Amino acid sequence: MHCRWPVPVLLALAMSCSRNPPPANAETSNRRIAPYGAWPSPITPDLVTSSAPVSEPLLSGDRVYWLESRPNEGGRITLMRWEATSGKRELVPPPFNVRSRVNAYGGGAYFVHGETVFFSNFADQRIYRMDSGQHPRAITPQGDFRYADCVVDAPRERAICVREDHTTRAKEAVDALVSVDLEGRGAPQVFASGHDFFSSPRVHLGKKSVDAGGNAQPDEVVWLTWDHPNMPWDGTDLWRAQIRGNGSLSPPEHVAGGPNESIFQPEWSPNGVLHFVSDRSGFWNLYRWAPATVGTPAHAEALAPMRADFGRAQFVFRLATYGFAGDRIIATYQEDGAGHLASIDPAKSIEQIDMPYGTFQWLSASAGGAVLVAGSPREPLSVVHLDLSSGRMEVLARSSSLSIDDRHLSLPEALSFPGWHGLTAHAYFYRPRNDDFAAPRGEKPPLLVRSHGGPTARSEPVFSPETQYWTSRGFAVLDVNYGGSTGYGRAYRERLNQRWGEVDVDDCLAAARFVVEHGDADGARLLIRGGSAGGYTTLAALAFRDVFRAGASLYGVGDLELLEKQMGATDKLEAHYTQRLVGPYPARRDVFIARSPLHSAHRISAPVIFFQGVEDDVVSANQARLMHAAVKKKGVPTALIEFPGEGHGFRKAENIRRVLTAELYFYSRVLGIALPPPVEPLPIDNLVR
Repeated sequence: MHCRWPVPVLLALAMSCSRNPPPANAETSNRRIAPYGAWPSPITPDLVTSSAPVSEPLLSGDRVYWLESRPNEGGRITLMRWEATSGKRELVPPPFNVRSRVNAYGGGAYFVHGETVFFSNFADQRIYRMDSGQHPRAITPQGDFRYADCVVDAPRERAICVREDHTTRAKEAVDALVSVDLEGRGAPQVFASGHDFFSSPRVHLGKKSVDAGGNAQPDEVVWLTWDHPNMPWDGTDLWRAQIRGNGSLSPPEHVAGGPNESIFQPEWSPNGVLHFVSDRSGFWNLYRWAPATVGTPAHAEALAPMRADFGRAQFVFRLATYGFAGDRIIATYQEDGAGHLASIDPAKSIEQIDMPYGTFQWLSASAGGAVLVAGSPREPLSVVHLDLSSGRMEVLARSSSLSIDDRHLSLPEALSFPGWHGLTAHAYFYRPRNDDFAAPRGEKPPLLVRSHGGPTARSEPVFSPETQYWTSRGFAVLDVNYGGSTGYGRAYRERLNQRWGEVDVDDCLAAARFVVEHGDADGARLLIRGGSAGGYTTLAALAFRDVFRAGASLYGVGDLELLEKQMGATDKLEAHYTQRLVGPYPARRDVFIARSPLHSAHRISAPVIFFQGVEDDVVSANQARLMHAAVKKKGVPTALIEFPGEGHGFRKAENIRRVLTAELYFYSRVLGIALPPPVEPLPIDNLVR
C-alpha cells in the first residue's frame, strides 16, 4: 500500500509503489481527453456531505455504543447502540446533541451505567440521564458549567467528571474534578482541584481484588493534570488517591509525569494494576505500575518498549489506544506514521493482529472482544467489532456510505523527504484518478497541498470522500505531516517549538517540490489549503514564500498576536499554546508580528479564499475578515464566505458542500480551468478575467 525508502533512495527514485496507475494522458490512453482539474466526476458534493462521522466507541458487556454525527441535521451528534440480537439503534432523540464544550473541543460527552446512559447536551451543557424507554432528564443544575470525561463510582451512586466552571470572576474558567449524583440529588461537589486542567479520572473498586496478604484493597482513583503553559502532549502529571468511606480523597500521590513528560490514558487492569502511556523514552509507550518489593521501590515498568507512539494529541477527552481483554492488552500504535493493532500479554510479548485497516483512532476492549474506530485507504473510518477468539470482524457503522469504484479511487503513497533544515519529514501523496479521462499529452496535474490543523495532530492514510472529490477531478493531493505532527515521537513533535510558521511552511514547500521534481505535478500550478492551524500555515506560505498559485484558509489564523489575546479570553486550553510554538508574549512580540501573515499581507500575490464560522470561539471570525480586507486592498483576487451558526469547523452538510463547490470554482478561475457543468459561481474580488 505504501512505499518507504531511505531519504537518499527517495531522492533518486520516482514515486511508483502505489497500486495507482500513473496519471493517464493522451499518449497512453484511449480515454476521453480533458485537462487535469476539468474531469467530470461521479463524486458529487452531495455524496461527500452524506457522511456520518463516528467516534468514541464503548464496549459494555455485549453492547457497543458510539457517537455518530448528523450533518443533515445541522451537525447534531447522537448516541448509537448495537446488540447482536437486535442490531443498532439510535438512543438519543433530537433535538438533543451529545457534545461537550470543555476545553472548547469537547469529547468524553457520554457514559454508561448498566441500562442507563448519561450525556452532555450541547445546548445547555448539562448532564442528562436517560433510562431505558424514558425521556432524557437533566441531573446537573442550570448555569455556565460544562462537563466531560465522566466515570462511574458505583458504590457511591455518583460519577466523577471533569467540570469547567465559567461562573467565577476569574480571568479564565476554573477546572476541577467533581462528583455528580447519578439521580441528580444535590449540586455537584468538588472532588479535586488546584490545577489548570484535569482529565481521565478512572476508578478502581478494590473490593474486587485482594493484596498479597489476602486483605481487601481500598477503592482508588487516578487522574491527570497539567498547567499552563503546557499542553497535554508537553507535560502532564498522573495522580493516585484512595477513596475514603465518606467519599472524599486521601492526600493524592504523584505517580508519574512532570513538565517534560506526557502521560496519556491511565487505566486499571481487571486485577487492579495501574497502566498508563508515557513518552519518557522519547515515544509514547505503554507502562504498568509495579509495586515495591524487597530491595526494589515501586516503579513504572515498560511493556513492549519500541520506537512507536501509543498516545495521541489530547485535544479531546476519552481518547483511547488500548484496553483490557481478560489477561491481554489490546493496543493500537503508530510506528513511523503507520498504524498497527496488537495484543500484549503479561510477559510483555507483543503479537500483531491482522486487520484490513491501518488507521485506528479509538479503542475499547473487554474479555473476548474489542471495538475500534478504524479505517484504511479503501475503507472510511468505521466502528468495527472484533471477536478476539475467532478473529471475526463486523462493521457496525461507517462514517461514509460512499462506495467508489476502483476506476475512480486514488490510493495514498507514503513519502519521506528532506524538509526543514534537511531533516526528514513525511507526507501522503494521492495521484489524480479517474479512468474515464486522460489529460492532454505532456500535461501535469495541479497539486493541492494540505496542511493539517492542530498543529500538533497528523494526517492519516484513510479513505476520505473529500480527497477523492479532488483526485477524481484531476487534482493531485498531498497531505503533509510536517515537523510537529504526532506519530513520529516526541522529538518530531517538538521540532515545531518556537518555529511555528517556519518548520511547517518549509516542510509543505519541500513536499510540493519533491513531488514536482519527480514529475508528478505541475510546479506552476501549486495550491495550498488548511484549516485552523493549517490555515495559518497556508497563509504564512502565501505571505512569506512565493511558490503557490493560490490558497484556501478555513478558519485559519492571520494574526498571531490577536490569537494570543483572544485565546486567553475564549479558549483556555490553548491560551498559552502560542508561547511554546512562537515564543513568550509580550517579551517576543516582535516574533509574533514578524510571523503574522496579516502584517505581511502586502507580500501576498497569490489569490486566496477564506471560509469562516461566525461563532468560532477558537479562531475568531475577525481573523478571516481582517485578512480578507488586507488582501482585497492590495488588489489580489480573494473571496470570503462566512457561515452563521458554525464554530471552529463546519458540521452542517450545506456548509460543507458550499466549501467544496466554492473552493473548486475559485481554483478553476485562478488556474483557467473550464469546469464541466453544473457550476456554482462565486463572486471573487479583484478577479480580472
